[in-house]
Amino acid sequence: MHYIGTCKATAKFRALEHHVHLVLHNDPKPGPATFVIHCLYLLPLFGEHNEGLSHLVSSALQRFLKRQITSEDSQEVKDLAARLFLDIVGGQSNQFKAAEKWATFMGKPMLCILVQEYIERNMLKAAYEIIKKNNLRQDFPDVYQKCKESSLKKLAEKGCWDVAEAKTNSDKHLIEYLVYLAMEADYTEKVDELCDRYSLDRFLDIKVPETSIQPGRHLCLDEFSVEDIIWVDEVEGLLGATCYIEECKVIGVDCEWKPNYKKGSKPNKVSIMQIASEKAVFIFDLIKLHGEVPDILDNCLTRILQSPKILKLGYNFQSDTKQLSHSYEELKCFKYCEMFLDIQNFSKEPRGGLSGLAEKILGAGLNKTRRNSNWEQRPLTENQLEYAALDAVVLIRIFCHIRGQCQPSEAEKHEKLEWKSYIVAHMDNIKKPKKNTKNLKRA
Repeated sequence: MHYIGTCKATAKFRALEHHVHLVLHNDPKPGPATFVIHCLYLLPLFGEHNEGLSHLVSSALQRFLKRQITSEDSQEVKDLAARLFLDIVGGQSNQFKAAEKWATFMGKPMLCILVQEYIERNMLKAAYEIIKKNNLRQDFPDVYQKCKESSLKKLAEKGCWDVAEAKTNSDKHLIEYLVYLAMEADYTEKVDELCDRYSLDRFLDIKVPETSIQPGRHLCLDEFSVEDIIWVDEVEGLLGATCYIEECKVIGVDCEWKPNYKKGSKPNKVSIMQIASEKAVFIFDLIKLHGEVPDILDNCLTRILQSPKILKLGYNFQSDTKQLSHSYEELKCFKYCEMFLDIQNFSKEPRGGLSGLAEKILGAGLNKTRRNSNWEQRPLTENQLEYAALDAVVLIRIFCHIRGQCQPSEAEKHEKLEWKSYIVAHMDNIKKPKKNTKNLKRA
């Protein structure tokens, strides 16, 4: 051991690795992976030097597995060793490289565990690299898709639209995502080009409206091209509304609940949800539908809110979805949302809420007295239905007008314009508990 302590670092490491390998070769019971678990428990004792020990143990086990096959360790024990390794080094970002080395020779189960750890820590880029290197796309399709979308967004924001299109590899979902980005950037030529090349006809229906709104007064539903306001409180209407909305590419989403002015009291339950297309507004009676057909309601709204094929527009959208999640905690449809755009991000001075933004963009605001409505009463009055419908449909009109106001000049069209996208591909409404990596139990 004196020789090991005085030789150069490489020779010292090889000598120590050889000792660990001999222990593994002597077949410790119940197996080598179990022995490794006991070694891993020592990592926290080495403080900042624990990377060296983890590398030593990993290297010795890798050498052992190359030369000898053992059946003593069950796959369950190997998985336990893998999880323990991540639990111990997981709190230190500099240890993830060691974890990746460990995962490579421990095989697919360990790789999947490591990818899941990266996902929980919101380290999607690192997760994506492992998925791509080890052909795990089928095991983590959502993560792979999110990272591809993130890559496309960065390219689009830099004006590299042709490169972004090439990166899609003609994947229909990614092409549609690129169309949404082009719509947000008001790159009309690119929208038309992609729609024509990939036969995406439904996007072409979303145009800047030609009708004008008289400024200096409250908005009126008659100034919009809405043909129907549909009250949804039964199963047939719910299923029909869902099928209609699934065919839309852009929708406005809003919800209402009775105000509670008592200090310290909980907000009232969300009463209605409005979902608007350009021509129709559906008003869902959440209280009644949840009471009578909760499973069907959950399934239908999941198909809408969690669909990556529909762009959802909202104002202070995250606040609404959190309120929905708190009101209906057992429903999965409000746990997260796919593909949404909060239009308040387009306002540098978000004063006056949605009404203030509408007045700034369209020249006319919303009737603020609607906020005092009792949204729990049934039936709703004709004025309440119009107020509710306006809140959802005005989102689409504002989105279209913002796009129309962003037209570049002729000189700028020939340059790479950089811009910022506010489209969010995925948003969770559940706060995940933080892991406590400091107080690990010792064996």
